Amino acid sequence: MENTIPRRVYDFLKEFPPFNLLDRDLLMRISERILVQYRQSGEIIFRQGDPPNTHIYIVREGAVHLLWEKDGEPVLVEECDEGDVFGIRPLLAEENYALTAKVVEESLIYAINVEGFKEVLEKNPKVAFYLASTFASGIGENYRRQGKPMLFLDQDKMADVSFPLVEVQSLEKSKDPVTCLPDTFIREAAVIMSQREVGSVIIVDEASHPLGIVTDKDLRSKVATGQVGLEKPVAEIMSSPVITVGPHITVADVQIEMVKNRINHLCITEDGTSASPVIGVLSEHDLMVVQGNNPALLIREIRRCRNGKELRHIRERAEDLMKKYIYQEVAIAFISTVMSEVNDELITQSIKLSQAEMDEEGRQRPSAGFCWLALGSEGRQEQLLRTDQDNALIFEDVPEVDYEPTKNYYLQLAEKVTRLLNEVGYDFCPGDMMASNPSWCLSLEEWKAQFSTWIFEPSPKAVMYCTIFFDYRPIYGMEELATALTGHIFENIGGQAIFLGFLAKDALQNPPPLTFFRNFVVENGGEHKDEFDIKARAMMPLADAARVLILDAKVGKINNTFRRFEKLAELEPIHKELYEQAADAYEILMRYRALQGLKNKNSGRYFKPSELSKMERVNLRNCFQPIKELQSLLTLRYQLAYLR
Repeated sequence: MENTIPRRVYDFLKEFPPFNLLDRDLLMRISERILVQYRQSGEIIFRQGDPPNTHIYIVREGAVHLLWEKDGEPVLVEECDEGDVFGIRPLLAEENYALTAKVVEESLIYAINVEGFKEVLEKNPKVAFYLASTFASGIGENYRRQGKPMLFLDQDKMADVSFPLVEVQSLEKSKDPVTCLPDTFIREAAVIMSQREVGSVIIVDEASHPLGIVTDKDLRSKVATGQVGLEKPVAEIMSSPVITVGPHITVADVQIEMVKNRINHLCITEDGTSASPVIGVLSEHDLMVVQGNNPALLIREIRRCRNGKELRHIRERAEDLMKKYIYQEVAIAFISTVMSEVNDELITQSIKLSQAEMDEEGRQRPSAGFCWLALGSEGRQEQLLRTDQDNALIFEDVPEVDYEPTKNYYLQLAEKVTRLLNEVGYDFCPGDMMASNPSWCLSLEEWKAQFSTWIFEPSPKAVMYCTIFFDYRPIYGMEELATALTGHIFENIGGQAIFLGFLAKDALQNPPPLTFFRNFVVENGGEHKDEFDIKARAMMPLADAARVLILDAKVGKINNTFRRFEKLAELEPIHKELYEQAADAYEILMRYRALQGLKNKNSGRYFKPSELSKMERVNLRNCFQPIKELQSLLTLRYQLAYLR
């Protein structure tokens, strides 16, 4: 008969990381060698500074505190409960213990001999990587794989996801690109394209360096319409400069370039620049062959939509694509870029449709131009799931006599746009932070005056508005209006240094939880009672800190939180490691919020801690440490202890 104690040990360990990464037979052999220890409350398992012993430990029942002795006083670093692994230092390095392990209630502890387990690590690199990344250095450089944070997603969460990871595979380029010289007649180029059955021809110089590109669309729009004759040189109709990429391009890279540049073809050169010979061409069709539902295709279809229902369908398809990316652990930087481009195009098309509707209604467009701004998460390019709207509108300054009709037009336009976006699935903002609100539909001078008031009279409400509006990003219209406003903001902040202190103080309003433990920080009442608010408790403290620091550095046009931290790491080498950890933490939090949103079909902001696996709790726990360190940095830098 099977030994019942090893079997019970096995049944327990298989539910927790990193043991859930091992195959059944190996884990069963480990279970047979485990020592089961009973420990009383107050007992010390090992002390800070002690030489490493021969075992690592797993909490079966009870609780253990890991303490750091500082100036004779113990500081709580971590609370270990059921399934937590601790004391792994002798497994990773021959160093003395960095912490003290103290039992705080009666506990059953599983002890694994280090020597036997080292053999397991040698044969199971995924387990070794998990232990090193999780316990050795938090979410620092060791927590990355191929330049992105690893999540060790539970396999059962991926059971319904059966698709290949085409987004990061190398894409086969056309072997023999079709090229011609700039003085080639258009008729000749068209014949070459027809004979070779291609949709484009690259225009090159004598050294085969790309000068431009001619596509089927150019022939239709410029030649077939009679604008340019067939006997003219192709240089007269080519698009220039051509967008070039290197030979090791991936599907992910191609998608981003096509979406960003609104193009359907890419030219591949030897070194990725136009100063080297052409070696291949990639088209949107090449993408469609390997991936039917790609971002570039979605963008093109959005431009053909004529109502909210059609736009909503495209957004749902984009979310299906995002779900694939999330479960395949594609880098969040790539996912957020793609989803932001889709969101931007949905907003742009909504504006165009609304303007066309006003034209049909006989509303005269004002002579003053405008710029539509995205605020909040969309302004930061972090809106993966559909949440509520945050937007604003700037219009050009006009003479007083023209002000009312100009503002009325743009208010009516904003009302139509926000209603259409609501049809697409972006809820109205509960706080009315939308361009349809007269307070957020202003001329450039009015916006300048508004920001000056917030900066020089930083009341709690003003600071709250700043945390929303300072993340603005131009989506459609006259981008120079947004640029002018940004310049005004930096000029004002330079003359009111204390404002950054108030902004930094606001960033400290939500301290992170110490860890995921029994005394978990959840909502005390209301609709989300006993749920964790990942936005307020973890994401916003990071976003707020990044905003203050990037404003202080006077760096504009970088709104995304983890890109802000990456820029700060470049600007402040002394804090490079902290900023990189903060960037990684934010990416992980974005992914978890998206996972929860996809699972529960909502914004993903609230979820029950009890529903998280141990692996998820470990991943999220590692995100809290850089928040605490950042908030300490803000307190010191802006002397917040003296700010009332």
